Amino acid sequence: MPIDPVDLSARLIRCPSVTPEEGGALVLLEGMLAEAGFACTRVDRGGVSNLFARWGAKNAAKTFGFGGHTDVVPVGDEAAWSKPPFSGLIEEGVLWGRGATDMKTGVAAFVAAAVDFVKDTPPEALADGAIVFVITGDEEGPAKDGTVAVLDWMEAQGETMSVCLVGEPTSPEVLGDMIKIGRRGSVTFDLVAEGVQGHVAYPHRAKNPLHALVDLLGRMNAQPLDNGTAHFDPTSLQMTTIDCGNQASNVVPARAMARVNIRFNDAHSGASLTEWAEGLVAEVAGATGVKIGLTASISGESFYTAPGPFVDLVSDAIEAECGIRPELSTSGGTSDARFIKNHCPVLEFGLVGKTMHKVDERIEIAQITQLKAVYTRILKGYFA
Repeated sequence: MPIDPVDLSARLIRCPSVTPEEGGALVLLEGMLAEAGFACTRVDRGGVSNLFARWGAKNAAKTFGFGGHTDVVPVGDEAAWSKPPFSGLIEEGVLWGRGATDMKTGVAAFVAAAVDFVKDTPPEALADGAIVFVITGDEEGPAKDGTVAVLDWMEAQGETMSVCLVGEPTSPEVLGDMIKIGRRGSVTFDLVAEGVQGHVAYPHRAKNPLHALVDLLGRMNAQPLDNGTAHFDPTSLQMTTIDCGNQASNVVPARAMARVNIRFNDAHSGASLTEWAEGLVAEVAGATGVKIGLTASISGESFYTAPGPFVDLVSDAIEAECGIRPELSTSGGTSDARFIKNHCPVLEFGLVGKTMHKVDERIEIAQITQLKAVYTRILKGYFA
């Protein structure tokens, strides 16, 4: 009997897997996949639960990978939800709950598609093929011990994927209107300025770290870092906080901090932007005499999967099932595809993401069934 991706989605939503809690989601999937003949391995690291599963021969000539996560963001104010956030309630054709778009439904759809595909496909058609799942519990968190841990384990074990499709919610308006063929990189700068505390009426006896910090931020934001590239929008620099903890109006603070995030295109790297920022820090520190420390956290580099057979395969399947040719995009935030791109060509395609991370996260159940059909068609095309 075919696996119902809607029922599986609801069962996964009922697992309270807020990062980094496993919540029973991976246990549920491991049991289902093992019963279907997948070789399953838990690759837990640093308190994070992850699952690797493979059907078919190790290092097969054609190995199709699916990537996804079962962890979810916190629910926020539970009283503000119309339905309980971990109910998995289905009402009037809509599935409710945290993870209904991001992305327990995507995981359910590709698991259901793959399990049914291997049951229904003659063994000779997959003689030198394999299907792999990389399912993490750390995508919504620091993302250091999730997909990265599984990829590290795969390298050590000699496990490979030829291509990978990540089931993130990529469709802006209707299912099928967008594929992510790349993502911008992300780097965060934590800036700490150390001055000399004093009375505001005697500025010559103090050294104001806020003045230096504001000068530095102004220089960072003075002009665009670029005007975009062939495949990406312009790089975006955003200040996210400036603080010194000073409650007094007549005191020059001794210390101030700020945080800046840059989402960058392929004109830059995390290292090149860090070098640029360090140069500005040195200029301002030299001009003001205020010591400024910079800590850079690079959460991912930009990447781009060029159009070709893999992109065409996914696009053709979407068009056949959804009646729309998807836009090829590099917009949006980061995902675990930024790690997988070092292993093999990677794309992202999934549901409409309008309610992800919101109160009352929900999705039309018809989309989940349709997404399974798209993934099934992709597998049939890949192994044809």
